[in-house]
Amino acid sequence: MATFENELENNILSFWLCRMQDVEHGGFYGRIDGNGTLHPQANKGAVLHARILWTFSAAYRLLKKPEYKAAAQRAFDYITGHFIDTAFGGVYWEVDYTGRPVNTKKQMYAQGFALYGFSEFYRATGNVKALELSKEFFHLIEKRRDHRAGGYLEAYTREWNTIADMRLSSKDANEKKTMNTHLHILEPYTNLCRVWNSPQLQEAQQNLIAVFTEKICNKAGHLDLFFDEAWNVKPAGISYGHDIEASWLLWEAAEVSGDARLLEQVRALSLKIADAAAEGLLPDGSMAYERAGEHADNDRHWWVQAETVTGFLYAYKNSGNKDYLGKAARAWQYIQRHIIDTAGGEWRWSCKADGSVNRADDKAGHWKCPYHNGRMCMEIIEHFNDIPVI
Repeated sequence: MATFENELENNILSFWLCRMQDVEHGGFYGRIDGNGTLHPQANKGAVLHARILWTFSAAYRLLKKPEYKAAAQRAFDYITGHFIDTAFGGVYWEVDYTGRPVNTKKQMYAQGFALYGFSEFYRATGNVKALELSKEFFHLIEKRRDHRAGGYLEAYTREWNTIADMRLSSKDANEKKTMNTHLHILEPYTNLCRVWNSPQLQEAQQNLIAVFTEKICNKAGHLDLFFDEAWNVKPAGISYGHDIEASWLLWEAAEVSGDARLLEQVRALSLKIADAAAEGLLPDGSMAYERAGEHADNDRHWWVQAETVTGFLYAYKNSGNKDYLGKAARAWQYIQRHIIDTAGGEWRWSCKADGSVNRADDKAGHWKCPYHNGRMCMEIIEHFNDIPVI
């Protein structure tokens, strides 16, 4: 495991500690571009800070290094001081570099990540305020559950009224329900189950698993991406990274539930999703980004490669099939050769299909953080130390 500890501590976390802490205005800077240039006056995102909070909390829980606890505390203080809307609840989407709200939209995806960060900070440190906020955000999300059709709507105004543009990003379809948001509500609910024994939480978690098994996962084993309020599918294509990520996050959710029957049901589904995701594997061991009809996007995004390693390791663990282990190993080899930035630190956003490095997208920013790759390393350190990955 020395390889993964080294990557986690000396390449990923060290980058964020050395280059991204905003000592003047608090929290973490909003952006370093693909050429490695810091933009100190870039806006700061709630999702970025919540993911930093989760990552450094998890790193402190595993490795007990005080600098990781301090970084988690910095993120926690900034979220509670600048992102939480004290008037209407929840977190804003975006603040400027000084901490003033500039986009007050309430994206459910962001509420989920805030909960993920708070629950892990409590798990790592025992901070009582973090547990209180975890429960508060759980109730805030559940207050808006669609009790008729199931699941959760994408977004609201600051005051929690309906909003015309529900998109998570400009790349997304403007639909009322999405796979992505539900996956990242499932994930924090799983984590909260580890620290809070609540029948309401357990019921909500099982309802979410049912949403995936009954609404989101299609017959081919892929996840449908966009839906209307009644769960009618809006054709959009295949996201291979989300497929492989969901394959192990669903297993984790069922495992934490303690329901043996549900666990066996989800084990079979998890392997089916992993097999469907494997359609995106490329000859060099990497995973393609997505496919829409006949068009394949074969860019190798950093987060997709990280989830490929984690997802196929779980598939191996849950099946004993060494073919999955081989897929994980080949993806890790690709990451080491092409995605890890040994000169500049952290990981590159992606490599293009022709092998060139993508420098148009950020090294750190709203969507580029230490969460996917840091989590991959920590999953291996914590759960796969007896499995030879390379």
